[in-house]
Amino acid sequence: MRIPPPRDASELLARAHALAGLPLAELAARFELTTPADLRRDKGWLGQLMERALGASSGSLAQPDFPALGIELKTLPFGADGLPTESTWVCIAHLQPGELPRWEHSLVRAKLSKVLWLPVQDRDDLTLAERRIGSAFYWQPSAEEAGQLQRDYEEIAEKIQLGEVESISAHHGEYLQLRPKAANASILTDAIGPDGVRIKTLPRGFYLRRSLTSRILQQHVL
Repeated sequence: MRIPPPRDASELLARAHALAGLPLAELAARFELTTPADLRRDKGWLGQLMERALGASSGSLAQPDFPALGIELKTLPFGADGLPTESTWVCIAHLQPGELPRWEHSLVRAKLSKVLWLPVQDRDDLTLAERRIGSAFYWQPSAEEAGQLQRDYEEIAEKIQLGEVESISAHHGEYLQLRPKAANASILTDAIGPDGVRIKTLPRGFYLRRSLTSRILQQHVL
């Protein structure tokens, strides 16, 4: 079964609200998909299921999941305490200085301009198949949040430009952080080292810290 892209933001939100309360196994069965035992070897399964259920059309292209609407879809696993259980993947980071766009033209900014958050239970007492989908909601960064995201991005981008990618840790950035993104340590990509010489390093990705997504989720609940 193929779901066509939504015509507008209201239709997309209505589709997402219709999923609230469904166990993941039930939703997967609608598309004749098998629910894995866990996500350790199927990290992208949850996002792909939601994209399919809501009619996302971007695929693997470097643009928001619903490009005609300028809306990005993000699942938000949350625990028994109601707080996110992990940081949120945004997009891959280009580690070649010439490939890094300014914040205004960055994929990070495009993907975070308007987000449809889809909370999903992430509790140890429930199997993946039993976990239920929560109530979706839209979020757009406030002026303060947008400003801090830009500062974080520019700080990280500057270090990459200066050949300091190896010195960037998960501690850099208040809302946005750079972390390794690879299936294993043998997967390497090109970057520039401190002396301007090309080096091999782990691919990196931009992530939103849980401190920000926790605040977003709490604001929605309240």
